[in-house]
Amino acid sequence: MQLQKIDKARYRNHLNKVIVACVASLTMGSLGISQTLIALFPDPDGSHFHWNLLGVIVSVVVIGFVLKKYRTHPFMYEVNYVWELKQALNKVTRKMPKLKKAAQQGDVEAMLAMQFSYSGSKQLWELDDNTITLDDLSIWQSQLDTLAAQYHVQLNLAQYNESTLKKF
Repeated sequence: MQLQKIDKARYRNHLNKVIVACVASLTMGSLGISQTLIALFPDPDGSHFHWNLLGVIVSVVVIGFVLKKYRTHPFMYEVNYVWELKQALNKVTRKMPKLKKAAQQGDVEAMLAMQFSYSGSKQLWELDDNTITLDDLSIWQSQLDTLAAQYHVQLNLAQYNESTLKKF
């Protein structure tokens, strides 16, 4: 995955619309399905938990299917990009202890993966207005920059490939 420039206002606008649509669909779908099932198959004991649960499950599956089907739609571009970025960053984060150790030993691919993680995290946190930890990120970035200078390495994000994480 390569980092791309995202319009924050457009991303927030589209994300909010997707969230509202999902919440409304979940509410209406689960209530509609469960009430229909309760009307068709009433329980003499008055317990309709299983119909309510089935309504929620069916609604969640339908919403998931619709989101997956339309994830490539232009309206979903920014939302999908951030979703994929979060997944890519999670993969790097799980390997971070090994990456840091390898970077200390001069491994260029480890440093490149860390650079991707720091740059992607910065973009993600700025898009989501999560600026509390940006100071920590600056410290980590300066430590990585020091390592790169020590080993005379140029960190070009265009060279990052997720498949390099397999060796860590």
